[in-house]
Amino acid sequence: MLFPGTDAGAEWPVDPDLAKALSHPLCQRILERLNADGEASPNELAGVLGAPLGNVAYHVRMLVGLGCVELTRTRPRRGALEHYYRAIAHPWLDAEQWGNLPASFRRQALAGTLRDVVFDASEAGVAGGFDHSDAQIKRVTVELDEQGRRDAAELLEQMLTSLGRIHAESVSRASDGQGDQGTVDTEIAVLLFRRAPHPA
Repeated sequence: MLFPGTDAGAEWPVDPDLAKALSHPLCQRILERLNADGEASPNELAGVLGAPLGNVAYHVRMLVGLGCVELTRTRPRRGALEHYYRAIAHPWLDAEQWGNLPASFRRQALAGTLRDVVFDASEAGVAGGFDHSDAQIKRVTVELDEQGRRDAAELLEQMLTSLGRIHAESVSRASDGQGDQGTVDTEIAVLLFRRAPHPA
């Protein structure tokens, strides 16, 4: 996701090339996967993401050039060297960086993210992804003043930070053989927006 998540992006300057790269859905997914898995090769990423290897390798090189990803090791594989990378940046910008981008760019990036969320949710629905009793779709409309909107945004950032911790603990338990099942690929989409004005 390109829109603000936590303050983890605060170490980056607002780089138009970075913002442009992260607006590409495949770039976002690569960075999200590397943040989740810790390390992977383009070949492994292509398999997990269901994307052509050439496209994945191109975007990994782009992320390396932008300082978002770094090479960790190489391994001989079928007469060639397989390169492994890890993320050194999160797949989102902080609120200040996001706010400094042009509004037209933000609208375009958000439109792409919303399309991806709707597509993924629709595919999950057909495949039974909402059949489990803990699946949730909740929506609430509230009236907030400026301070209330800031408080709500901060609360959502704290939730995303907590989800990162929960994810790391889940992966750790699964890798240690704890629990009765492995991990399940799960998506959580959070929206906070000002509703369109009602017609008079």
